[in-house]
Amino acid sequence: MRSAVEQEEKPHTAGLPTALLSGDTVTILTPMWPLTTCRPQRREQGSFLLGTSGERAARQLPVGIAIELEVLAGCDGSLIVAIEGGMTELAIDQGQLREQVLGVPVHALGLAQAINCVFDWALRRESRTVFLCNVHSVVTARRNRAHAEAMDSADLVAPDGAPVAWMLRRQGHADQPRISGPDLMWICCRRASELGTPMFLYGGSPGTLQRLGGCIRTEFAGINIVGSYSPPRRPLSAEEDEAVVRMINQSGARIVWVGLGCPKQESWMQAHRGRINAVMLGVGAAFDFHAGDVKRAPQWMQKSGLEWLHRLFQDPRRLASRYLVTNSLFILALLQASLRPRRSLRDG
Repeated sequence: MRSAVEQEEKPHTAGLPTALLSGDTVTILTPMWPLTTCRPQRREQGSFLLGTSGERAARQLPVGIAIELEVLAGCDGSLIVAIEGGMTELAIDQGQLREQVLGVPVHALGLAQAINCVFDWALRRESRTVFLCNVHSVVTARRNRAHAEAMDSADLVAPDGAPVAWMLRRQGHADQPRISGPDLMWICCRRASELGTPMFLYGGSPGTLQRLGGCIRTEFAGINIVGSYSPPRRPLSAEEDEAVVRMINQSGARIVWVGLGCPKQESWMQAHRGRINAVMLGVGAAFDFHAGDVKRAPQWMQKSGLEWLHRLFQDPRRLASRYLVTNSLFILALLQASLRPRRSLRDG
């Protein structure tokens, strides 16, 4: 690895800073800050969490590697940076396990890691898919081959349902949290408002989209919602679908929130991976919750894994058969799986 002096002599013609990691310090060379040295807040599993003391952390960087970075924002001496180039894959491919949850591969990771992945991909305008996996999704994948293939092909599958998170804990990930779609969406909206990340809303009724957009703009000043679309209930024709793809890409959106419900939203994202130049996240009922159309369960029910019961009380006619069938099948599959040894996969 070259010295800091040698790095400093390198011209920054592209305006990109360089990070040099050595020992317990990180040296950052930028056009604005010729030489900035800071001590990481903490070190975990061979990675540095970059950031100045008392300030917001930027992201994790592998030890002993000089990396090209792009500055997103600077505030009170802190550097908010994101990797420019091919280093993002370390966050998933090398650092995260995909565990089999009743045959469905789910990432074991924290909320902050999931958010970092989303914004790393969004920064580079990559076409990626992020699925939120709950009991309904697991049971659907076991009964529907197309949905199972969509889950397998996703770039990130986060444990949405509490039982899914519980199963990951039983497989050795003791601190595995539940990463719910509504929570993930709201926190990402906050960060997007800070960074100016353009977002698009796809799904829901026209009224829901109008209310959702209004609530997000009220909560997060400066949020950049560049468009929305309420698709018809029927399948789109090839010409209509191409027009939607063109509309989303021309909007400049880096993040597309998809609220079509499972398994429709996963199928839609799989079909548009590589066509829509943005990170697509399927968040289901989050549109209805944040629009104020449906009241979300209180925190104690969410933490206890009883959010489904709250939703059942709100709409028993539509959800009774779904929860009766899927919950029963999930419990049955869980009992069967307890008789077999578990498997874990390295993603990628």
